Amino acid sequence: MHKLKIIFLLLFVSCAALAQNKSKIILQNAADIVVTIVDKQSVSHLRNPVFKHDNAILTCDSAVFYADRNYFEAYENVHINQADTVNIYAKFLNYDGNQKKAHLNTQVRMVDKTSVLTTDIFDYDMASKIGSYLEGGKVVAKDVVIDSKNGFYFANTNDAYFKHNVVVVTPQSVIKSDTLRYNSKNNWTYFYGPTNIKGTDDNLYTENGQYNTKSQNAFFSKRNLYTQGTKSLKGDSLYFDGEKGYGKAVKNVVFEDSEDKMKLYGQLGEYYKADGKIIVTQKPFLGMVTKDSVMLNNKKVADTLWLGADTLESKMVLLKSVRLKTQINSQEIQILEEKSPTQKTDLPLGEFMETEPQTTVIKEDEEIAKLPIETATLTADSLESKKAALKSLSLVGQISNEKLPSQKIDLPLDKPTEVEQQSAVIKGDNKLVTLPIDKKEATIGNAKLTADTTKTRIIKAYHRVKVFKFNMQAKADSLFFCSADSTLRWYKKPIIWAEDAQQTGDSIFVQLKDKKLHNLQIDNNAFIVHSDKSDTTKFNQIKGKTINGFFKNNALYQLFVDGNAESIYFSKGEDGKGNDVNQTVSGQLKIIFEDKEITDIFCIQNVEGSFSPLEEGQKNRLTGFSWQPELRPISKEEITGITIQKRTKLPTKTPAKPFVKPRSKKK
Repeated sequence: MHKLKIIFLLLFVSCAALAQNKSKIILQNAADIVVTIVDKQSVSHLRNPVFKHDNAILTCDSAVFYADRNYFEAYENVHINQADTVNIYAKFLNYDGNQKKAHLNTQVRMVDKTSVLTTDIFDYDMASKIGSYLEGGKVVAKDVVIDSKNGFYFANTNDAYFKHNVVVVTPQSVIKSDTLRYNSKNNWTYFYGPTNIKGTDDNLYTENGQYNTKSQNAFFSKRNLYTQGTKSLKGDSLYFDGEKGYGKAVKNVVFEDSEDKMKLYGQLGEYYKADGKIIVTQKPFLGMVTKDSVMLNNKKVADTLWLGADTLESKMVLLKSVRLKTQINSQEIQILEEKSPTQKTDLPLGEFMETEPQTTVIKEDEEIAKLPIETATLTADSLESKKAALKSLSLVGQISNEKLPSQKIDLPLDKPTEVEQQSAVIKGDNKLVTLPIDKKEATIGNAKLTADTTKTRIIKAYHRVKVFKFNMQAKADSLFFCSADSTLRWYKKPIIWAEDAQQTGDSIFVQLKDKKLHNLQIDNNAFIVHSDKSDTTKFNQIKGKTINGFFKNNALYQLFVDGNAESIYFSKGEDGKGNDVNQTVSGQLKIIFEDKEITDIFCIQNVEGSFSPLEEGQKNRLTGFSWQPELRPISKEEITGITIQKRTKLPTKTPAKPFVKPRSKKK
């Protein structure tokens, strides 16, 4: 009984509180008043009435007021002014003073200090200051327009929630979303469903995050994908500073350039929009698709070059800032008794310029000499030989045959002459175009390219660099790659393995042609060790100042050694067994490979050699010999750190129950 009294008392207090919250609508003024009695209730027909309810003033052209019900209907030029902060306009209004709810219809417009909302049907709670529409509406704030099917507006916090077919238009972007919240005071937009943010030249997809329409600062946390042209960036979390054009990606970062067929992976990435630069740390690695093919599971697939390091950086730079490496063929590398050496320079990895000066090939009387282009000089006795020499100059444009000097021709690089035309190489549609420098532009298809504006992608790798490709593996301290000349440049104790050969030097260049391995160049202290498959204790060795090698069908087939060339070669008889050891010293060497085995070595200039029995020379080693197979990357997983777990095969039949020997009964 005592409990029932308490319950009745609580109900009475609650009802009293509700009764106190119900305030009466006050008719302050009206031009005309006509009062009728309908169902024993007073009904007032009013012209130009002015109602007051709590802190709101409500006006219209005409109204029907049900005083007993604390309710009225308003027609034409409806206006609600709440505390001088919120103004709502419409053609029709139904207002319930007991519930403090307004239902507005036709040409509804809600205005506050930061935004204007327009719709045809709008419900507004005067107590909570919350409005909603379900048949389409628009919010216009400073520099922002938002359209949606459903919307909920919170006047106290300046928040608006939108759902279904949400479109946000700002000067910088167009946002399309399924579910979105916008604060008109601080310009922050929050996403709770599939969303696309389309900028002038980029797009971002996310399913959860926030974006400031004024500063363009953003944070995205679910299924994020940023794209700009042929480039894209993924990450579990993306942060972006719109004013600085700086972004950060965290966990499962993937940067891809579809034009260069390149993907960059890692766990932490920084992005700079201005030059398309991305720096990836924390387990970074890169995959670059080539046109070399390998057999996997009895199927021919494209081989991918996998590159890992402590830090990977990729960016776009002006092509004119990069000195490209000229594509050379094995026919252009010739061994002569006399040749002017080319000078080499070592530049730090951060420099874009190639580490060797460009050279030109001059041909005279069927002999070829490779000279630095800065001082390319040729002396000839006849006009015809001079013409032939000039026509053979690589890197030189059209040559005038009419104006030829009589004795000596000097072609300084910085001062083009009548017989030299400098050129710049620009990239477009995956083609290299030689562009005369006086024109400074060219057209490929419908695109106009200029040497001053054309960009190319470069990649830098820092510290503990490793590379795995089925026909080549490598390690070094640092690496530099330029897509314009498709050249990988290794620095600081680089080692490259190709089949059974190990190559070392101060720096190593590997150049691709049509996305296939084409040639390699080893500069200073060049050393190649070739292991004999039949006997792992035998090592063919090649040493020199510079080594140039060429690939065919994914394998080395020619090597040219220049400068103090030395070799140790284990010769074989017709039976394939070793006979003796041939050790030579000469100015130059040419080595021929067949079926991945050394078949011939040609020694040129100041040749010295000796033959030793196999037993005596088997342990011979050239100075600087180092065989390090333990450092060789052996798989893609070693570069990427990703291991694929094999699925456990499920049994096809229900396994039989284990046999249990029955217990013997006690007697």
